[in-house]
Amino acid sequence: MKVILAGYNLDADVIEELKKNHPDRNDLTPETISAAYARISRNPLAVDELRREARKEVDKARSSNRNIVFGMGHSSIAEHTVFNIDVLGVSRLVVEEIEKFRLCSYTEKSQRYVLLTDDFVIPEEVRSARLEAPFVETVRDQNSFYQSLFERLRDLVFRKHEDLARDPANRSTLEGWAKEDARYILSLATETQLGMTLNARNLEHMLRRLAAHPLAEAKECARRLYDATAGVAPSLVRYTDPTPFDLFAGPMLAEEAEKCILKWGKKKWEDETPRTFRKGNVNLYSWTPSADEFLVASLIHAAAGQPMERCLSIAGLMDREEKEELVKKAFSHMKAYDAPPREFENIDLHFEAVVSASCFAQLKRHRIATIVSQDYDPALGITIPPSVLEVGMKDRFREIISRTEDLYGRIRRISPAAAGYILTNAHRRRTAIKVNARELYHMSRLRADRHAQWDIRETCEKMLSLGRRVMPLTLMLAAGKDGFASLYSRIFPDEDSSPRQ
Repeated sequence: MKVILAGYNLDADVIEELKKNHPDRNDLTPETISAAYARISRNPLAVDELRREARKEVDKARSSNRNIVFGMGHSSIAEHTVFNIDVLGVSRLVVEEIEKFRLCSYTEKSQRYVLLTDDFVIPEEVRSARLEAPFVETVRDQNSFYQSLFERLRDLVFRKHEDLARDPANRSTLEGWAKEDARYILSLATETQLGMTLNARNLEHMLRRLAAHPLAEAKECARRLYDATAGVAPSLVRYTDPTPFDLFAGPMLAEEAEKCILKWGKKKWEDETPRTFRKGNVNLYSWTPSADEFLVASLIHAAAGQPMERCLSIAGLMDREEKEELVKKAFSHMKAYDAPPREFENIDLHFEAVVSASCFAQLKRHRIATIVSQDYDPALGITIPPSVLEVGMKDRFREIISRTEDLYGRIRRISPAAAGYILTNAHRRRTAIKVNARELYHMSRLRADRHAQWDIRETCEKMLSLGRRVMPLTLMLAAGKDGFASLYSRIFPDEDSSPRQ
């Protein structure tokens, strides 16, 4: 066996310095790696030799890429070319559009840890509607209240946690708790920044979708992304204009859906709704039938070399104690950082949750889940952190929200897509979440933990509570990291559950 490092990311400034010092070199491009890997399946040369050949003939490598990726349709070749991209001065609203692309990596400026100033985006749609003055005034009022709210919440946090406050090392953590609640009054126009890593295939997809978006800021983001990357891998990023599907399918679907609502919306649908389970803002409306039994069959199938039909039959004959014993074997010796076996991905749960923008900002990071959201809607109400009530600033909070929603209505009448900019992190949206049991375990470790932010923690705990009602064996060990050891010791009293050293 031989393992060779084929390449790695370099800072663009370093690459530009190399180009400056070696102007005759034309092989400073990731396209050569894509071209070499494309030839692996049909060329007897060793892969490191294929890379050397590709570097010698860059024009030939680019021609090969175009033929293989776009002529023959082997788009996965473009995935070997990877970009690191800085995105600055973009609104929170458009960041949510960027981060819809699940096969990319993002690290975003956190409103939980960074004290924000007065930086925000003024949408072109708002300027065109001649609403810039009230927009700026409202956002500045939100930001001013954010600063004063942070001061009050910081004092509250330090008073409530005097033991922690005595150690200066905890200051940043305690201030973070105040920031994460103060941010609920900030608008979605607030500027942010992120670092993004994506391959050429996903870059092309992102460029098309952002270019088709109704918001001018999203279109501008597509243009700037293209300008920043166009010369790096021209053989792999070619079709960047929105397709008719990108442009027209969504609006046509919305129009047809509206017809269905007009025709059938007055019918008393509550009497015909399938059985669901609800807990506050979270509704479990669909799940894998006989989930625990299906999980048992899946575990037998993976371990015993039998056809699935027979495994399902065996699982159907087992009593609850036998099923529980088999599932417990799948969990034996698990630690809080271990993922359940992949067979848990066969079990699905479908939730609908009404969540604040602050909660959604964390929920959207779980990209293995299928998350489909409606627009933010003032009719769904707002989420006010309990700490805001504790410091007696609820009325002022609601006053700013009321003014915000008045302006939202004015913008929406002229530009519905841009109205969301003025809404705050407290405003809510309705979100459908399909998650498999394995991913729900991952979510629970992070979001049901006591260190998690309270809004997403409450939502995740409700998801787990509802899920356990329909698949108690499958979700037997679903808990936050902090509660895992005690839960494990109750289920496995004779086994050591202490963290591995």
